[in-house]
Amino acid sequence: MKFTVIGGTGLIGSQVVRRLAEAGHEAVPAAPSTGVDLLTGEGLDQALTGSDVVINVANSPTFDEASLDFFRTTTDNLLAAGERAGVGHQVILSIVGVDQVPDLAYYRAKVLQEDLLKQGPAPYSIVRATQFFEFVDAILSWSSDDTTVRLPATPLQPIAAADVVAAVVDVATGSPLNGVRDIAGPEVFPLDELGKITLAAQGDDRSVVTGGSGMFAAVPGDVLTAGPDAHLAPTRYQDWVARTR
Repeated sequence: MKFTVIGGTGLIGSQVVRRLAEAGHEAVPAAPSTGVDLLTGEGLDQALTGSDVVINVANSPTFDEASLDFFRTTTDNLLAAGERAGVGHQVILSIVGVDQVPDLAYYRAKVLQEDLLKQGPAPYSIVRATQFFEFVDAILSWSSDDTTVRLPATPLQPIAAADVVAAVVDVATGSPLNGVRDIAGPEVFPLDELGKITLAAQGDDRSVVTGGSGMFAAVPGDVLTAGPDAHLAPTRYQDWVARTR
């Protein structure tokens, strides 16, 4: 099979391309560096020529209101190009609980992307993942200073990027779901506790203070954790952070 991976040079996309190639498929990365511009549509027709499946893991460059225009325009362009190319399966990567956080512009933008895909011309699959292990450091940096890191106690169920890649490849090489598959890590942590585990593993003696504002403080309850039907990945955060530090 031939796959075009939109965002195929990034953290998830590059690993998806590699896994598909290792399995004997033709996997074409599509990104600005390969001459594909999702916002203008430039290069899309060439990138999708002969593709059986399109996997879209490209992300908005911002998390504010501008992300709505990004996902609207890029999804419209990709679906139109896919229809011209006769693509039989469109796959996107989204977020567990995304439709339950209307106060965040970026989450509304991802819901818009999902809705456009559902209304589009091709069979589709949506893979919703929880927060990646690899982004925990960035989350800590949003509200830190020389002595403290302020984090809300929002429950998260983080997942390793490699496990996300495996799930995306599994869905993309199967029949279209015409629905959603949730994936998550095996354990739930309050974000402030996750911060303490991460700092300790790094030998960072800053203290974690529970509270603060920001994206995760606006999340209600445990909506970013997996429901009973989610597929749970095997990698534990403590094991991963020990290996990577």
